[in-house]
Amino acid sequence: MSLSPFRRLVLSRASIRHFEERSIPEADILAIVEAARRAPSSENAQPWRFVAVKSPAAREALSRACFSGIFAPTRFAARAPLLVALCAERTGFIEAGKSIKDRAMSQLDCGIAGEHLVLQAAELGLGTCWIGWFNRRAARRALGVPWHVQVVSLIAVGYPREGRSPQRRPRKPLASMLWLDSWGKSFPGAESYDDRK
Repeated sequence: MSLSPFRRLVLSRASIRHFEERSIPEADILAIVEAARRAPSSENAQPWRFVAVKSPAAREALSRACFSGIFAPTRFAARAPLLVALCAERTGFIEAGKSIKDRAMSQLDCGIAGEHLVLQAAELGLGTCWIGWFNRRAARRALGVPWHVQVVSLIAVGYPREGRSPQRRPRKPLASMLWLDSWGKSFPGAESYDDRK
């Protein structure tokens, strides 16, 4: 049995930390954000907002602001030709009559949108890396993000550098995380399932 195109895409996608110094066509930027825009969301709130940080000066300013001090390990993202700030507009949930505790749904919704973005990028031959470790307040200031919008994550986007294969990290076995009907009850076939088939 051959792999479906979607399964090949999922298996090939990896976090890329070394990028070529080559700009990304605006059509590709529009395509990856359009894929994210098409994601489902709770109550169709569509809380996601995106800031595409493309110019060298803007990327440098953002990087200086949010990848310093204890956040320095993620400074590699500054070398990506594009940083996408994935943001959540929080007022929509309150205006829709949701309670304050339901605002966490925007985080989940943005996660779904972000995954659409990185998969579309992979299909276009672009590498991505989710960045969750950065100074959010500094990122908000550097990007001019209004108070009611939260910067959820940054996604580094670019063409993977030749000769720098991403390190494939092992995945836990399917049988260690999938149960049938109740916790701990083995799902038939999970022990021998191989997702590369």
